[in-house]
Amino acid sequence: MNRNEIRQYVLRSRMSMPPDRVKEKSKIIMEKIMASDVYRKAQSLMVYVDFRNEAGTGSLIVRALEEGKRVSVPITGIKEKKLTPSELLDYPGDLEPGAWGILEPGKSSIRPVDPMTLDMVIVPGVAFDPGGNRLGYGGGFYDRFLPGTRPGTVYLAPAFEVQMVDNVFPGPLDVPVHLVFTEERVIAAGIKKV
Repeated sequence: MNRNEIRQYVLRSRMSMPPDRVKEKSKIIMEKIMASDVYRKAQSLMVYVDFRNEAGTGSLIVRALEEGKRVSVPITGIKEKKLTPSELLDYPGDLEPGAWGILEPGKSSIRPVDPMTLDMVIVPGVAFDPGGNRLGYGGGFYDRFLPGTRPGTVYLAPAFEVQMVDNVFPGPLDVPVHLVFTEERVIAAGIKKV
């Protein structure tokens, strides 16, 4: 399969999961992340807001805010093809549908955060492989954003096992993640930040 075929196959598989299974598996994944050392050490994190049967991040966002962590969510600039982290103070009150219907901070709730201050970025994706390589939705937003973070920022991806493939055939501009958390395992990709 090529990248597009992998993307279509995995998206179909993920979208066919019933809502109760998505919720159950998301809970397991988020609990694993919140129990991890990398999460406990992170004081400033950017977290995607789940969309279209992605692993649900709501419980993690709520817990991180309760723990006093600085939580940002991405604002998608479609024309500029860029992501801007914005600090979240009220979840889900600060959010409204933005690009592609994904929840992001409304105009009155935009509080830009310098990407160089992030300790962790929780990254969405369509498919992942054991090397931490990520196949996104095809826009390259995270591949452009992640290199603008500081050395030492941890890139972490929550994913369902159905999203794990042998090889996503990464391109030269694709940025891998350090860790992938699924409902069954944690994959440490062992990559070094460039």
